[in-house]
Amino acid sequence: MPDFKKYFAIPAPPEEVYAALTFEPTIELWTGSPASFVAEEGTEFSMWDESISGRNLKLEPKRLIQQEWYFGDQTEPSIVNIKLHPDKKGTSVEVNHSNIPEEAFDDIKSGWADVYMKDLREFYLD
Repeated sequence: MPDFKKYFAIPAPPEEVYAALTFEPTIELWTGSPASFVAEEGTEFSMWDESISGRNLKLEPKRLIQQEWYFGDQTEPSIVNIKLHPDKKGTSVEVNHSNIPEEAFDDIKSGWADVYMKDLREFYLD
């Protein structure tokens, strides 16, 4: 199964980006759709009206969000690591997404760039 890795620039400090990714009301603001999120390890979450769902594995405020994303009957977990690095222009967001099902790879790859990070970036530019 393929992996995806890319860096994205977000014009906000890491603490604000972390909050936007882990605080349910803020998630709903920047995604524009219902979300279910509790910022505790072991809790399940969903975003974009359940088009993304999974479980929070590890949460380190201002630094790291590690999640398992669910894909049907997949036998190996699909793991997402979102690392937040301070940058002179805000935050460099490092996304590492492993074990993506072949049939979902192109959608996931474009989804990270054209939806997930684009919407998050635009949230700070408005």
